[in-house]
Parts: sequence; C-alpha cells; structure tokens
Amino acid sequence: MYPSNNSSKPASTTLPAISIDSFKAYDIRGELGVSLNEDIAYRIGRAFAQILSNRHAASAAPDMVALKSAIVIGCDIRHSSESLKQAAISGIIDAGVDVIDIGMSGTEEVYFATSHYSALGGIEVTASHNPINYNGLKLVKEHSKPISADDGLAEIQALAESGAFAQAAKTGQWQQQFDKRAYIEHVISFIDMSKLKPLKIVINSGNGSAGPVVDLLVDKLETAGAPIEVIKLHHSPDGSFPNGIPNPMILANRASTQQAIIKHNADLGIAFDGDFDRCFLFDEHGEFIDGSYVVGMLAQAFLDKHPHQEQSEAIVYDPRVIYNTEAVIAEHGGQAVLSKSGHSFIKQVMRESGAVYGGEMSAHHYFRDFFYCDSGMIPWLLTIELLSTTGKTLSELVTGYISAYPSSGELNFRLTTHDAPTLIQAIEDKYNGLNPEITTLDGLSLDFGQWRFNLRASNTEPLIRLNLETRGDKELLERKTQEIQEWLSTHGAIPA
Repeated sequence: MYPSNNSSKPASTTLPAISIDSFKAYDIRGELGVSLNEDIAYRIGRAFAQILSNRHAASAAPDMVALKSAIVIGCDIRHSSESLKQAAISGIIDAGVDVIDIGMSGTEEVYFATSHYSALGGIEVTASHNPINYNGLKLVKEHSKPISADDGLAEIQALAESGAFAQAAKTGQWQQQFDKRAYIEHVISFIDMSKLKPLKIVINSGNGSAGPVVDLLVDKLETAGAPIEVIKLHHSPDGSFPNGIPNPMILANRASTQQAIIKHNADLGIAFDGDFDRCFLFDEHGEFIDGSYVVGMLAQAFLDKHPHQEQSEAIVYDPRVIYNTEAVIAEHGGQAVLSKSGHSFIKQVMRESGAVYGGEMSAHHYFRDFFYCDSGMIPWLLTIELLSTTGKTLSELVTGYISAYPSSGELNFRLTTHDAPTLIQAIEDKYNGLNPEITTLDGLSLDFGQWRFNLRASNTEPLIRLNLETRGDKELLERKTQEIQEWLSTHGAIPA
C-alpha cells in the first residue's frame, strides 16, 4: 500500500531506494504489479511536486511567479486509475503542494486545466491504448509544457527511485474541480457553430473517457441550433472495455465504426483512444482516413481561416509522410516547418515558430490556441465545420490528396538480429548509390524525387517503423514497398 498522510504533520522524508523501469521517453507506462503500482505512483507524485515546487521558488520569471502552488490531476476510466491517482495525490500533498483533482478525464482536460488554473503542472493517469493490465502517468509542467527525459523526467525518476524526499513545511490541500464548462467553451470556440449544415455523424468513444465530453459538446451544438445528428457508439465509460481496448489503429477495432456509418448512412465517423488525445476519422463510405491526409486537411482549414496574413502562418509536421502536407501548405500560402515526431518535439517547435497547427500521422493534432497541446476533440469539430463550409463530403476532401500522393501507411517490424541503428545504416548504404536526398532528423529519410521512405525506431515500443510515399504513382509505391519489405526480412526485421 502506498504511504499516506492524513495529519497536518509532513510525511517522512526518506523511503527505501528502489528501481523504477516504467519511465519512457515522454511519459510513464508500465505493467500493473510489475513496473507500476501505488507505491511507485506515490513516489512519482511526490518527486514531481517537489521538483516543480523548487523550480517555482527559484524562478523570478513573471510567468512563473504568477503560478499557484498546485498540481492538476485527472485519470481515465481504467479500474486501476483511481487508486493510482489517489496514491499520486498523497505524494503531491506530502510534498507540500496543493492538488486540483478534476476526476475522470481525458489527457487534454489536464492540459487545459493546468493552464486554466495557472498550476505548476499536471498529471493524467492513463494507459491510453495499451493493454488492460497496463497503466501510466502523463506529466506536463507550467503552461501545459511537455516534460521529456531530457527536460525533467529523468530528474523526477532519480528522486522517485532514491526516496530521499525533502521535508515539506506543511502538507498540501486537496480540492475537486469537476466542472468542465470552461474547457467545453474553449474547445467549441475553434469553430463557428452558425456555419454548420445538416450532418449525421457516428462517434465511437470506445468505452473510454471520451463519452462525457462528447455529451457536453453535442449539448452545446444542439443548444446553438446546429443541425448535427450524432449516433453514439460504445459510449459509456467502462474500464473493463467490453468492446475491446479503445485503439482504432487495430484493424479489427475499426469494424464497429465502419458498420455504424453504413447502417445509419452517416456523413462521418469518429473514433477515440482511451484518453482521447487522438482523433481518428472515417469517411461516409466507412473508409478509414490515414492520419497523414488528415494533417493536410486540417492544415488547409487553418490556412484558409487565416488568409492574407502579413506573415505566413506556420504549420508543423513530422518527417514520416510529407509530400501531401508540404503541397497543401505551399498551395495555401503557409510556412512549412519540419519537426522530429513525438509530442514534446512537435510542441517545442510549434512554440518556437508560433505555428497555428501541428499534426502527426499518428492522429495527434496540436493547436496554438490550445496551449500548443494536442486535442482529440478539436479535430472532429473542425472537420464538421469544413464539411459544412465546403459542401464536400470527407471522401471528396481527401481523395485528391490520396491519389496525388499515395502512401503505404505505417508498417511495423520487430527486430530479431540487428539493432535499429545498424539496420538503418545498412539500408542507407544500400540506396546511397542512387544519390537520394538524405534527412536524419528522425530516423532515416531518403527522397528519390518521385518516391521516398522514412525508417525510424519507435520511441515507445521495440519496433522499427517504415513509411513510403510517391508522387502520384501507386504502382511504384507497391513495388518499392515490396522491395524494402523483402530487404528488411533478409536483415532480421519481421512484420509486427
């Protein structure tokens, strides 16, 4: 059982040293009872609060001085999440920092609340799309800025492992803030509801945390008189996930959304993962839209919203699939800014460039006016606005993209012999004689003019990921995809 402290006397400063291997590049994820439990959650909460509190006390920057000595915390619907959250709360309070508990929530609600309440940081207890026997913690610091291994996460891990916590002068205070109205108002402000035309949409919440937020947004649309009909699928939050882990990247998990679209003759389908920080779209035929084409569509939407600027609006994107996104940005007068994939990199580059929007093919979409954070709710709202203002179907909006720049989709491989750097160097050597344009911002990108590919090691799993694309040549795409897959198979990389 995790340490707890219900008195006004601060808790003990020293706990036994342990090893914690649930820390990843951007967050904390682990198997329950193996690499993550209540004791570890307590240690993480306490270390996180102590480090952020110390930084706050040492800073004289105006945007830091104005912060409250508080940390926002929420959790998803998994059965283990509430107890892990309570353990982390105990750690935060024992560090002398107040807690703003927003209850069952999605990750983006923690992002919003961290900035809305001017808190030191935020924690979402979630395993997102991972198996049911996993859980984790996603952390942000002040102004909803990300924390990575190179920017605080390693320090938090070291302190949590050592157990050598500082003595707090007092215990923190705990308060609950379950009111979502400010968050809903902020999210809905991204669209003009008066422009919405009659649409029927299927929304699959996957029995995750999205359902209550979807209800509030739909109520907001109905109150405004927007003619939107919503078919809600797997809507009730249920930590046992009776319809499977909410992960629309798994092909089998898409079937229920696709079937509902066809059955109800819907204009659009939307599906979420467990903490709804990603948004997946299906067209009116039930076809799944690859995330790279959604990036291009939303980039166009934002550039069309901000025409004739003195300075071009920047759009940030990752190097896995780029042809379509770059063409859209150029056509609509934007500024293309390439970033390494991964939310901490995208967010940093967006802040540096002031980008209005950033997108990854993994279905993460980032918005300047949402604290440079990713949201799963904003993309589908923007999509129904775009369908309304253009009068086009979703398939009509993306078919041109797909035919002009066909892509393989992300193909995953598990290494059996070589490590990722060795394999990536070997494939560079293989193709070097063709004089490709080489980019190593994120893995290896080789561009041969009419086609290109990106091969990179996953940041979160023991996999390498391959993406190919061509300029309008589907046959070339199929041929080169087969060619590289066969080469990988002979070098110890098997399909995952």
